Amino acid sequence: MEATEQNKSRVVMIDSLQSWESYVTQAFNQKCPIVVHFTASWCIPSVAMTPFFEELASSYQDVLFLTVDVDEVKEVATRMDIKAMPTFLLLKDGTPPEKLVGANPEEIKKRIDGFVQSIHVSS
Repeated sequence: MEATEQNKSRVVMIDSLQSWESYVTQAFNQKCPIVVHFTASWCIPSVAMTPFFEELASSYQDVLFLTVDVDEVKEVATRMDIKAMPTFLLLKDGTPPEKLVGANPEEIKKRIDGFVQSIHVSS
């Protein structure tokens, strides 16, 4: 039973436009990069990426990981121009979002590595 704290997810599930705006604003104010997984419960490749996304969140402690179900929070999906699932967005204050579409774990990890490196270099 003591392992529950270790198994606690570092991925925040966004449930409204307000929670999206709150987390994004707070992260930008703290110069914290964000990685977002846009998913849908009916999309098997997207659902299959969830454990991988959780693993990434554990690996990158200084990055905020968010999950958005496009059917539950349509406003965010529309605002971020999400057209397919899974889509991953890499967000950093003051730069256009970097978008990856599709379930490609190696590419996603590579892009996040590069994204995190660029942040450490610029700060």
